[in-house]
Amino acid sequence: MANPSHPFSRRPLHIPPLPCPFPNEINGNATEVDAESHTWLAARNLLAGADTIEHFRRSKIGMLAARTNPTVPRENLRLINDWYNWLFAFDDAICEGERIGHRAASLARALPPLLEILDRRREPDSTDPFGLTLRELLDRITELGSPAQVDRWRTTVKEYLFAQIWEAANREADLIPTPEDYVLMRRITGATFTCFALIDIASGYRVEAEEWHHPDVRTLSDLACDLIGWDNDLLSYAKERDKDKARHNLVTVLATHRKLPLQAALQEVSNMHNAAIAAFIARRAALDSWASMPVRRYVQGLEHWVRGHIAFSLGSARYVHAWPTGTRWPQAG
Repeated sequence: MANPSHPFSRRPLHIPPLPCPFPNEINGNATEVDAESHTWLAARNLLAGADTIEHFRRSKIGMLAARTNPTVPRENLRLINDWYNWLFAFDDAICEGERIGHRAASLARALPPLLEILDRRREPDSTDPFGLTLRELLDRITELGSPAQVDRWRTTVKEYLFAQIWEAANREADLIPTPEDYVLMRRITGATFTCFALIDIASGYRVEAEEWHHPDVRTLSDLACDLIGWDNDLLSYAKERDKDKARHNLVTVLATHRKLPLQAALQEVSNMHNAAIAAFIARRAALDSWASMPVRRYVQGLEHWVRGHIAFSLGSARYVHAWPTGTRWPQAG
């Protein structure tokens, strides 16, 4: 059985720093694209009710898109922003919803229509806003990318969808996964690779299949994905503890299985962040002997993602305002 959320102590919590040596940039089209994407999200009926619409407006997901993709053209930033919004809306409505997200069998039965839409073997049902918008996004990505690039994105989306069944099974069994299982699955459940698959498409170049699967690129992608997932877990812990007991959060996983106080668990996530940054920089040096310009640009895109995610999270009411009054926050390093 899962332990209850680890209690906040009477002493103010200190959010450990997340030092990051990568450039801190933002796309100049951020504000306009965020507004347009939010209008698209609401018009496509992906948000249920005025409260949810206002919540997404205040979350400013467009700032995440702009910080993680600072150099892409305006229209392509809009596509990325719409995809991020789709993921956040799907996660809130389906993956974490009581009706489906806590029942593995129900979630498994809900996936085939989406998988068939991705494969163009089924037309979306007119009453399914997520299916309709998934098809729309697939069409827009197909206009920009090569068949191989589109297939790469489709594969990562399918992996993300299947991984939600694992999370639903944990909720159903009231289970907090082990650190080993969690670190492995966090790379998939967070949908980060679906966003990495758009880096070269949105910027107008192509990472070839043999380059995408090269050990150096795979390791750098995994490390970037780990950093984004772990940093998100640390910064969003307070938000998540009131929903689903924060069971799918590295802070909870470490506190539970290693019997750490909450502050010590927060610090351990920061320590893991520092080790992953060092490993990323060390592995990046291997690119000098072989990498093409598209690979180098893709790895720079990973760096934008790691740094941009930290900057977005530290400025987002979605995360910061959930912590107790008096919580001490660092600046992005």
